[in-house]
Amino acid sequence: MAGHFEWFKGTIPTPWAVVETIHDKGWEYYANNFGPTIELSLRGFFWGNVLAIGLALLVVVIPLIEGVATQLAIISYCTPIIAVAPIIQVAFAEVQTMIVFLAAISVFFTTMIGTLSGLRSPHQASLDLVKVYGGGAISQLIRVRIVSALPSTFAALKIAAPAAVLGAVLGEFLAMPEKGAGPALIISQQAGDIPAVWAIALLTGAVAGIGYAIVAVISVYVTRYSTGTAGSK
Repeated sequence: MAGHFEWFKGTIPTPWAVVETIHDKGWEYYANNFGPTIELSLRGFFWGNVLAIGLALLVVVIPLIEGVATQLAIISYCTPIIAVAPIIQVAFAEVQTMIVFLAAISVFFTTMIGTLSGLRSPHQASLDLVKVYGGGAISQLIRVRIVSALPSTFAALKIAAPAAVLGAVLGEFLAMPEKGAGPALIISQQAGDIPAVWAIALLTGAVAGIGYAIVAVISVYVTRYSTGTAGSK
């Protein structure tokens, strides 16, 4: 309605104009631009979460490093990506590496805190049982803590999936690779093609939503396993 009545001086197009733009650009245009963005988002999602989960596991085994690990996570969360990007761009000569790094930063804090919270969630009785049978911190981690942490970890991963897409798009927006959702968005802005800008923005949101949905579906089955209800009807 806002687009139809031009309440914002034409900056909001009608839904039909956006749909028409998507149709006119064609599948090949969006596949060529969103393909690299999705690939870089997945790489950033993978490495950011691997490092976050690994650090959370390390904190449980070596509690002395918790202060440093937590500060590192907070710094990664509080530092604006726009401020970090120029430094990363100088550090990494390859544009794709910079984009992956920014996507990884976007997911690191959420996953680490979620995983660490889950690793500390088991009942003390369960940990004591492992200890009675001769198990140490590693046995407690493998047999009790990791299983108990699965719901919290996957809850964090659901948030991390859209964050990785956002981090990758911002990285592309700053680094300007040859192809990607970020460069396509800039080109549309410079051309004054408002429906195309909205189309790319909405499709980016759809990609982020699909990532969230995929992790959410996996989370359902993982949570059932961790709670011992996988075989119940």
